Amino acid sequence: MINKRFFGNLPDGREVYIYDIEDCDIKLSVMEFGAAMVSIYAPDINGADSDIICGYDTLDSYVEGDGYQGAVVGRWANRIDKGRFTLDGIDYSLYCNNGENHLHGGEVGFSHKLWSSEITGKSSVKFSYFSPDGEEGYPGNLKVCVEYKLCNNRIALTYTARSDKNTVINLTNHVYFNLSGYDSGKILDHELTVCAHSYLPTDEELIPTGEIRRVDNTPFDFRQKKTIGRDFNFSNNDINTAGGYDHCLVFEELDFSKPRIEAYDKKSGRGIRVYTDRPCVQLYTGNFLTNEKYPFKGGYPQSPQNAFCLETQIMPDSMNHSNFTVPILKAGELFESTTEFEFFIG
Repeated sequence: MINKRFFGNLPDGREVYIYDIEDCDIKLSVMEFGAAMVSIYAPDINGADSDIICGYDTLDSYVEGDGYQGAVVGRWANRIDKGRFTLDGIDYSLYCNNGENHLHGGEVGFSHKLWSSEITGKSSVKFSYFSPDGEEGYPGNLKVCVEYKLCNNRIALTYTARSDKNTVINLTNHVYFNLSGYDSGKILDHELTVCAHSYLPTDEELIPTGEIRRVDNTPFDFRQKKTIGRDFNFSNNDINTAGGYDHCLVFEELDFSKPRIEAYDKKSGRGIRVYTDRPCVQLYTGNFLTNEKYPFKGGYPQSPQNAFCLETQIMPDSMNHSNFTVPILKAGELFESTTEFEFFIG
């Protein structure tokens, strides 16, 4: 079942609509601005529904606020060192919106664009956006789509894109989870399992150094279930997660039939399993959720480590490291990727 409703007007007057999708025990709401998820209601072990993702009450807050709440980010998710890369012998310079670096698509990335929308099935909605050649410095006219489908307590996100020039692309969704409910405080006692044998060390600006390092004996080893906060303040040579995780974990294998990630909250009994064809996930524990001007839904204040993101993607800054994942989408070829979130009660 899908219901379409008006959410608000952008500063230029354009209307923005939300789609409410309901199937089995899950209620998902997605909107045209940023092709963003704005709420996910899921039952706890006692059958009580709670909204388990962060977000805002008003469209103005999504436009002006920070954090990329629930949005599709691109053309390039994550960071690019100094906003520079070379493709086909041409040097490209992108907008740097994260200190001296490029983050999540630049000054006005996909997360802050108005996408067109259409209902594609009884429980699916597709959003589309056209990114012109040169937008934020990227080459190629790019048509990008993301379809949300809710079925059997699984939310499937399928991304497609095609460009008329060779370009780079790395799409993800930046939804923030708190399985106790977005207004329930810290997520440090959530249990997490990630089938990742390696991670990408970073410099002080969170730019990958170029090394792909094994997770053995580091805070980044989630191959056996542990709480997210267990290894905060753990230090091993140049590794320090005292401020929380904002790191790329590299999966052991690509196998969509098996979950790559599982998160579980003992208090509520809610859990999620993540299936993806992407080779990595950026684990982010909301370390920069500090904006007092834009509280979350119901006036709940932002606070670090009150939510976590599981941003499935390829390796950040890939175009500047020959040993990283291939970032190039060739002219005329179809980019396609799927990530699914399966909700369960345990």
